[in-house]
Amino acid sequence: MFSVFVPSESSLKKATVTDMEALPDNAVWIDLVKPTMAEDKAVERLAGIAVPTREDMQEIEISSRLYIENSARYMTATLMCAADTENPRTTAVTFILASHRLVTVRYDEPRPFVLVENKLARACAPAITGEMVLMELLDAVIDRNADILERAGGEMDAISHQIFEPDGAARTGHAKRYSDILIAIGRKGDLTSKVRESLVSIGRVVTFVTASVDGVKWSKDMREQLKTMQRDVASLTDHASYLSNKITFILDAMLGVVNLEQNNIIKLFSVMAVVLMPPTLIASIYGMNFKIMPELEWQHGYPMAVVMMALAAVAPYMYFRWKKWL
Repeated sequence: MFSVFVPSESSLKKATVTDMEALPDNAVWIDLVKPTMAEDKAVERLAGIAVPTREDMQEIEISSRLYIENSARYMTATLMCAADTENPRTTAVTFILASHRLVTVRYDEPRPFVLVENKLARACAPAITGEMVLMELLDAVIDRNADILERAGGEMDAISHQIFEPDGAARTGHAKRYSDILIAIGRKGDLTSKVRESLVSIGRVVTFVTASVDGVKWSKDMREQLKTMQRDVASLTDHASYLSNKITFILDAMLGVVNLEQNNIIKLFSVMAVVLMPPTLIASIYGMNFKIMPELEWQHGYPMAVVMMALAAVAPYMYFRWKKWL
């Protein structure tokens, strides 16, 4: 599937294409989504470029992601998808700039594409070009990553509160609550690492575009926007690193809390074993089959043994409480 966008007065409209052999010559943005072989060929004929395959887009070497071929600039970045769900993922998206026309190739649905499409459909700069569309997309991707990091930071603050300042009965914690917190921490760690990966790739794309504008007639505003994007990406990357460190700290704290709870449980069993040792000793003595044991013939022998066992249990317990071991 692909969409072709052409300028229309002060907006960018999606053109209706019925014949792939006759794509609009004034198209400034062609968006390929899971393209077929026929769609690839049609776009290649119109734009004079070679559309990369999905396998090419997944290469991790810089030379395979950022390069110039036949005067066309190829830029592949890693973008976030489904960040608002429990299973966020990343996807490779290729941006191709050729003759002031932008071609995007993707196999997923990153939200910035929908946002930019709707924005440009309402209004866009006069005489819009593929470079302008690229700037809008990169700006939307950076904003999206910033939103994801902000939300992840807020959720980590809430998790931190649950660990260090639990409310009411939550202070005594149990396995189900700790399990939920650990799962939440793991998900936020995975999300943050994916966002950082996306930011690094976007930073490389912005740097590549900035280096490519030398000798190209880009407006002063676009050059300034590129510099702003570079600063934003650098600051967001630093924030993602900070958030990763915070997640690691909270994970260590959570494991420490779990260890403390386990130690408290073991301590309780240990104390109960020590408390019951003296009564067990007394019961063992009176359970022996000695022929001569004066208390066996005594009328109050049994009550005395019970009282002795009770005192033998209470005395260690009170001693532990006095020593503040409990």
